[in-house]
Amino acid sequence: MWSYKFDEIDSEEDKERIIVNTINYGQWFHLQWIVRHYGKEVLKNIITNLPASEFRPSALWLTSLLLGIKKMKYASRGDKIKATRDF
Repeated sequence: MWSYKFDEIDSEEDKERIIVNTINYGQWFHLQWIVRHYGKEVLKNIITNLPASEFRPSALWLTSLLLGIKKMKYASRGDKIKATRDF
């Protein structure tokens, strides 16, 4: 997470960002940490509900294989942004 101030990151508040960055750029021991820290079911839920475009294809493929994710609930990046905006 080189682009963030690590001491300002909260593992619960920022878990989507942590999970995405770890999957995309982490090493094997980083992936093991997120599995231990969040649990497989939480990871599966977050991964399947994020836009697939958030992940590098090869990283998403490997993570899906390791976690047993059969199908993504694909949502576009625009839909996610619209859903999270405060009006």
